[in-house]
Amino acid sequence: MYLFRTAYKVGEAEYVIEKSRFIAHVQPVESYEEAKEFVNIIKNNYKDATHNVPAIICGNKQEIQWASDDGEPSGTSGLPILKMIADEGLTNLVVVVTRYFGGVKLGTGGLARAYTAAAKLGLEAAGVCNVMESCIMIYTLDYSYLSKLKNLETGGIFKIINIEYTDNVKVTLQCLKEDEEKVVSMVLDLTAGKANLRKKEKGKIRVKII
Repeated sequence: MYLFRTAYKVGEAEYVIEKSRFIAHVQPVESYEEAKEFVNIIKNNYKDATHNVPAIICGNKQEIQWASDDGEPSGTSGLPILKMIADEGLTNLVVVVTRYFGGVKLGTGGLARAYTAAAKLGLEAAGVCNVMESCIMIYTLDYSYLSKLKNLETGGIFKIINIEYTDNVKVTLQCLKEDEEKVVSMVLDLTAGKANLRKKEKGKIRVKII
């Protein structure tokens, strides 16, 4: 089940125009609080910058939206970045564009274009992914089945995200929610019904958009 679209990973990119440097920082987040924390980190790391302009969108349906011009003329920086993110259908991410003024004024339209261009480059560096609902299953099984289970993993229907070696093997699998029954059947067939499903819970999985 599709949940939302966001940045695939942390991304950073630089855009230079009229001697002004614009450095875009992009990070996927789980909450507004995490996003604000990232904004504060960037501001602290770039204290010498002329501006650190943030834009945040959170919530599966983009319910929370916030931006600041951080001293730039009103509506020329934070809002254009925010609008670009929203129009791309992205959420649960934060973008901070750091500017080092190069001495040449860009005008209101030029500022909006420059901040948006930098943010787009940052998103390209981060990549974009669909976040899907997943099923996480924890099995215990005999050591003799582990190599065969790893072979099944190469089919791409599920991923082994953790293995613990005790008296038996404790394996944590993750798959798309719609593949849950198929994976359960595969594990049962592989182990002739001897695998023990210890726990099953909902999760999220990132599917990168190429």
